[in-house]
Amino acid sequence: MIKHNLTAHDLVSASFEQITHRMVKRGAEGRILTRHMQIKVINAINKAANKAYTLKDIFNY
Repeated sequence: MIKHNLTAHDLVSASFEQITHRMVKRGAEGRILTRHMQIKVINAINKAANKAYTLKDIFNY
């Protein structure tokens, strides 16, 4: 998020799935997210940044 100057609101507004600011905040803090939440967050990041990141690129667990 920092690399692309994205905020939690940018990801929530760019997402086409049900995603909340709280989900994004938890992921940014490094808390462990469920696989389903990880996929939602990664889809939002890919759409907002116009990139194709994988789960391994973003999450290290």
